[in-house]
Amino acid sequence: MRSIKFNKFLQSNMNIIIPVILTGVVIFVGGFAEYLAEYKQPGANITKFGDALWWPVITITTVGYGDYTPITPVGRIVGTIVMFAGIGIAVTLVTVITQSRVQRMQERLKSKTDVKAGVLASEMKATIQDKVEGIEKLTGEEFDGLIVMMKSLRLTLLEESKEVNKCPECGSRLL
Repeated sequence: MRSIKFNKFLQSNMNIIIPVILTGVVIFVGGFAEYLAEYKQPGANITKFGDALWWPVITITTVGYGDYTPITPVGRIVGTIVMFAGIGIAVTLVTVITQSRVQRMQERLKSKTDVKAGVLASEMKATIQDKVEGIEKLTGEEFDGLIVMMKSLRLTLLEESKEVNKCPECGSRLL
């Protein structure tokens, strides 16, 4: 039972889990590469593995205290890669968070407009019925308006029927 819940959690949060895992990989690989490039160099300040792991953390977050800096060309190349990876990961996380908020807002708005669309369709039906009952009294302009209302109602009802015939889970059309 717990594994099912865990799998469901993983599937629903995969868009956040992947960047977090990538961040960990960049920190570890970048720190290890920086350590290998710097630890034996004279004048280097990244000489311990713990310092080498701290360096990509502050580099990815763009804090860059300046307490640890690469001095070798290979170390600087690793630093450039870690910086760009950090920017990419940050942009990805911001995009994922923004996208999920927009989707939630769209769902809320859709539920509100669906209710209003149903009410409007009912009101439109009643108006059309009233006009059809007195069709002989309608002017040409009023008759043209009635045709437009009927076409609009038809389109609204067709859209509603398309939504009703969709799977609530995946959104595919049901037969």
